[in-house]
Formats: sequence, C-alpha cells, structure tokens
Amino acid sequence: MNAGCGGARRPRGFSLLELLVVMVLIAATGVLAAGVLGGGFARMELRGEAREIATQLRYTRARALATGAPQTFSIDPAGRQWQAADGRSGEVPESLGVRFIGAREVQPADGVGAIVFFGDGAATGGRVQLSRGAAGFDIDVAWLTGEVTMHRAEVRP
Repeated sequence: MNAGCGGARRPRGFSLLELLVVMVLIAATGVLAAGVLGGGFARMELRGEAREIATQLRYTRARALATGAPQTFSIDPAGRQWQAADGRSGEVPESLGVRFIGAREVQPADGVGAIVFFGDGAATGGRVQLSRGAAGFDIDVAWLTGEVTMHRAEVRP
C-alpha cells in the first residue's frame, strides 16, 4: 500500500523524450570528439574535397565508357575550379592548396589541366593534389586503365 500518497502512482523510469535528448547529446559529443581527435575539421574538409574530386573523375570515366566518346575533366588550380562531364562543376575552397600534374598536350588553356577519358576506359592520366599545411591527398588517374585512386600525400613546400 501507498500510505500518505493519496493519489495515483507515478510510473518509475525515463520518458521517451528524455532518452532521445540523451542520445542526441551523446551523438553530438561523439562527432565533436571524432573531429578533434581525427585531425580536426580542417582535415575533414580536405578529405571531403578530395573525395568529391575523385568521385567526379570516376563519373567522367563512367560517362566515357557509357557513351563510347571521350570525356574531359578539367581543373584550374589558379582559379580553384574544376569541371567534369555533363557540365558538372565545382570550386576548391580557398583554404586548400591545389596542384595538377598531367599531359600538356590536352591542356584546354594555359595553366588549366585536363584528364581525358576515352571510350575504352583508358585515359591521358594525371594527378590532382589537394593540401592543407603538411596534410594532403593525391588523386591519381592511371593512363592505361583510367582507374582513379586516392591516397594520402607527402606535401612538399
């Protein structure tokens, strides 16, 4: 018996809302901790931009394979812009360094690099390097197979 309560019993435990609030707080703390321990938000930005460019290079290659016609991915390191197949384009943030190494014969303009993917999957090959401080990523395109790979780079001043 509940002596002295004089009313309905209140159930013990936590409400669904309280549990959700705690889960959101734990998730937010985890994301912030991962950012700090994994090299910070600056490295996350670097990795994200490198993945975006690698994805667009792969898309351009897939487009060449699907159409059987050459497709060009171009990048302007000074202007910090890139353009892929179908007019897809983007900008590289000011906080990142950009370098391009590739075949001079396919450059669309002075200072602008390009990688051409052919209908059989081959490419002219090249490398896009993104960096921030001592951290960096190389996005390589193999000339024979057109395969796009991304790996950490040793950045030299």
